[in-house]
Amino acid sequence: MNKTYKYRLYPTKKQIQKLNWTLDMCRVLYNSCLLDRKNSYIQTGKGFTRIEQQKILKEDKKRFRFLNEVHSQVLQDVLFRVERAFQSFFRRVKANSEKPGYPRFKGEGRYDSIIYPQQPGFQLISQGLKLSKIGTIKIKLHRKLGDGIKTLTVRRTNNKWYACFSCEIESHPLPVIDKTVGIDVGIASFATLSTGEKINNPRFFKTDQKKLAKAQKRLSKTKKGTPDRKKQRKKVSRIHEKIANKRSDFAHKLSRTLVNGFQVITFEKLNIKDMMGNNTKIFGHKLNKSISDVAWSQFMNFTTYKAECAGRSVIFVNPRNTSKRCSRCGQLVEKTLADRVHSCSCGLVMDRDENAAINILALGTQSLGFTLEAPSYL
Repeated sequence: MNKTYKYRLYPTKKQIQKLNWTLDMCRVLYNSCLLDRKNSYIQTGKGFTRIEQQKILKEDKKRFRFLNEVHSQVLQDVLFRVERAFQSFFRRVKANSEKPGYPRFKGEGRYDSIIYPQQPGFQLISQGLKLSKIGTIKIKLHRKLGDGIKTLTVRRTNNKWYACFSCEIESHPLPVIDKTVGIDVGIASFATLSTGEKINNPRFFKTDQKKLAKAQKRLSKTKKGTPDRKKQRKKVSRIHEKIANKRSDFAHKLSRTLVNGFQVITFEKLNIKDMMGNNTKIFGHKLNKSISDVAWSQFMNFTTYKAECAGRSVIFVNPRNTSKRCSRCGQLVEKTLADRVHSCSCGLVMDRDENAAINILALGTQSLGFTLEAPSYL
């Protein structure tokens, strides 16, 4: 399986200038390739292919010597990005998407990563990370890097630099246990387990919302193109970064706890993209804003890849009627989003989300070919 390891880089001022220059040259090449494809289609009715643009790039490197100051594999990856952008565009057109999204030109500062597809372009040595055409950069290896390094992505985020190594690693299964769990994700509680345990919603965005609004207000008052606006934009970006880091840390820790504690983990297969279009207010807040804050997709993705590495199973089931169906008798009990208690005519009264989590687990175990025994308290 593939796994990405992310480490912080600490380049010198001279290396930062070189990295920024490299990103800008890649951005210029990306825009140039995009324009060439567009002009070719207008003139001939047929766009360039990646192979044709590689031949053009080879000739351009003879005419424009500065292109030789960027590693050849990094430049070739730019052509792959352009090709992927058009492939995605044509796929959306074929699917009759309302907004297929024609590939756009990259503005200044909008190209933030370079990729070394093969190891000759980079090398980990005792002094740091050696990058072809850039130099040796100090790197903090806070954890052991996996074997089988495939590619390296050097990324700029809020003027911080990171090295992301994509590695092909072997799975390390944990001992098999007989515990299974169904998980119902929500807004009031981040998640409710079929065991009855509730995970509180940390609401990271809501916590820092006032600080963010204050910073954005100051940004809107600064004049465009001034150093003050650039400085204030960084402050806004840092607040967003801190919120994202807190959310990611929470999801990593919770997913690890679940993978260590259960052999089979069952989620609902939610269409989160469609749910994000819901502007309904619940508990005084818009539903789409609350869904964005809890980041269910991130949590489920983290749990899935950790489970794959640990030899555990993650199952996604149809979410239809999991909240309405009684986990004791199977009868459908109508509820609104505001109804937080499940009360059935069979006499079962319990938390709505716990009832849903038990139903989710039952569907998951059925897909594995065995039936779940009802908890004793039901």
